[in-house]
Amino acid sequence: MEYLNALKSVLAAMIGVQKADNHRRDFSQKSAKPFIVVGIIMTIAFVLFVYTLVQIVLSNS
Repeated sequence: MEYLNALKSVLAAMIGVQKADNHRRDFSQKSAKPFIVVGIIMTIAFVLFVYTLVQIVLSNS
């Protein structure tokens, strides 16, 4: 359940929206590990998505 909440928070942070209640809940957690793990995974996924998108666009031109 910690990782699901971390995923929601990381996704909200990536698009720049976060409720104040969720922000307080995130910072009251005992461990930052779920946020770090999910953040790294989401960053890698985003980079791979952008790379793939660029490759598709360049191959069609």
